[in-house]
Amino acid sequence: MPYVARLRVARNLQTLGILWYVFAAYRALAGVIGFFALHFFASRGNFSPGWPFNHSYMNHGSGWMAALAPLIAVYVVMTVALAVFTGYSLLSRKPWGRTLAIIVAVLALLKFPFGTALGIFTLWVMAPGESGMEWEAMADRS
Repeated sequence: MPYVARLRVARNLQTLGILWYVFAAYRALAGVIGFFALHFFASRGNFSPGWPFNHSYMNHGSGWMAALAPLIAVYVVMTVALAVFTGYSLLSRKPWGRTLAIIVAVLALLKFPFGTALGIFTLWVMAPGESGMEWEAMADRS
């Protein structure tokens, strides 16, 4: 059994890094779709120019929805950047990549169902003590 645990990181590292890139693309696509859905509901189907900074939304009673657009955009950009950065750190075997992957995996657990699955898989690969020793041996120290 310890033999399997020691090879866990080496066997799954490539897949894990690629899955973090795929998750970033999924989050970006979901953010774009969500942004357009918010635009549609904030304008009640009227795609007026200049959204979200068009103040005519106050006339429709949905100005608070238009005010959410910058917050959603910042959230989506940050989650996509964090997922890309995690994938990069794993594939390039950065010394701090394991710690970053564990932290981001815990945060991803909240994004059901894909984030939850990726978070569980990441924690299964990277969290055990044996994985830490294996990661230290594999990490690129340059």
